[in-house]
Amino acid sequence: MGKIPVLKVVIAGDGNVGKTSLVRRYCEGKFEASRVATIGVDFQTKVVELPAGSVKLSIWDMAGQDRFRVVRSGFYRGSLATALVYDVTDLISLANLKKWHQEISGITPDQKFIVVGNKIDLERVEQVEAAQTFAERITASYLETSALTGEGVTDMFRALASIASSHLSFPQDESVDQQNKSLRDEDPQSPLG
Repeated sequence: MGKIPVLKVVIAGDGNVGKTSLVRRYCEGKFEASRVATIGVDFQTKVVELPAGSVKLSIWDMAGQDRFRVVRSGFYRGSLATALVYDVTDLISLANLKKWHQEISGITPDQKFIVVGNKIDLERVEQVEAAQTFAERITASYLETSALTGEGVTDMFRALASIASSHLSFPQDESVDQQNKSLRDEDPQSPLG
């Protein structure tokens, strides 16, 4: 069995949109109602089973406050996919996704994105169509989540893993015929060949 590939993904968006809560819900299976704001960056890892094989996500949770912009910029490098997260109860956090997209794309131009509306357990103020239109404009999928209830959280991280792993070629299970072909190739005098 081969080594599991490690794929760096980023969770970005304004402060207090629930980025850390999403990561903790996914990685630890729990929700903490009140948390201290992330200082700079935080990260966790989790193995994800995809149809093509297993990958280990290295999940980088970026501080949302502007004062951490300089710190954040160095951590985008090497990432393969980003979740742009906004709070469905906060129109400004949705409007600011454009700024986040520009910040990240300026450092990693080939970055792939998903757009995530979080806190769907609360009464929304934003128009879903506006978020979907933004996602379409940046060629991203649109998903909704609730870190509180867990709804959509696994789907969000599986989508990130799928996007981040799209460049990988996973080894296929070898059938007996493939194993025999390998043996023949290694030893032309083999009775198998």
